[in-house]
Amino acid sequence: MKHNQQLCNAHFRKDWKKHIQTWFDQPANKQRRRNARIAKAKKVAPRPINLLRPAVRCPTVKYNMRLRAGRGFTLAELKAAKINKKAARGLGVAVDHRRTNRSEESFQANVQRLKLYKSKLVVFPRKTAKRVKAGDNTAEQCAAAVQVTSKQTLPIVQPAFTIEVRKITADERSANVNAQVKKLRTDAKLWGAREARAAAKKAEAANGKKKK
Repeated sequence: MKHNQQLCNAHFRKDWKKHIQTWFDQPANKQRRRNARIAKAKKVAPRPINLLRPAVRCPTVKYNMRLRAGRGFTLAELKAAKINKKAARGLGVAVDHRRTNRSEESFQANVQRLKLYKSKLVVFPRKTAKRVKAGDNTAEQCAAAVQVTSKQTLPIVQPAFTIEVRKITADERSANVNAQVKKLRTDAKLWGAREARAAAKKAEAANGKKKK
């Protein structure tokens, strides 16, 4: 600013009430969601109100230490847990045919999750069935079944991370890591040229011996 170091008028008071948004329906929305969950639980009883979903890692390096619920189990996971892919949806298991397994650890974890769900599952016989089919539970087991109304069927538990701390050794303190990284990059870049040069030198030496 020149002269008197004056502050210019920024005109921040032009009809400010028009640009403010308020909402006072949060308590009512909370009650509406609760009533919807109760109505859904009554409608689908004795089935759980939510499908069983796999435990997957969040994308990107920033969040990949966190587990969350995925869209559905892969066909390979269902096959390993001996669940028919066509019957899975009827048993309350979400299926995602597009997802693929890239880690043996997560694959085995989701297979164990499916097996645990199968061990706790109570299959009611069809109302129109004249006899009990294979895989259906008895009348006593069906009477003792409890509906799962929680947000997640078999809640996903976050793993606990522990960081091991140790003292820096003398070799690590004196090592020039920057020079080591540069050398490794150079070796990786020149690997093909060096191999070709060594092969040419070897062939030239062999030809020289033959001439003699």
